[in-house]
Amino acid sequence: MAKIIYKDKQGNSKTIEVENGLSVMEGAIQNDIPGIDADCGGSMACATCHVYVEEIWFNKLQKAEDAEVDMIDMAYEPKKNSRLSCQIIVSDELDGLEVTTPENQS
Repeated sequence: MAKIIYKDKQGNSKTIEVENGLSVMEGAIQNDIPGIDADCGGSMACATCHVYVEEIWFNKLQKAEDAEVDMIDMAYEPKKNSRLSCQIIVSDELDGLEVTTPENQS
């Protein structure tokens, strides 16, 4: 398990232990984290699980595939540290990962 820190734009945060092999999105949904809607259930068909990954963690993640990059382009206010939380798979190496939800989901 890894501890994932979910933050909102107001600076509120919630730390959740998420089982290895689940996505950051699944951890959010199972623990009622506001701001991650996951309308498509993690099939990368929407951008409603969009998050901003803290800079110190961004390069530790597996690189986003082209389909994810295309979907991020449709997200609300994408930034260079934007990712879809359904595509971030939790592992021990991500213990302490911090993600921030955008003001809105598209």
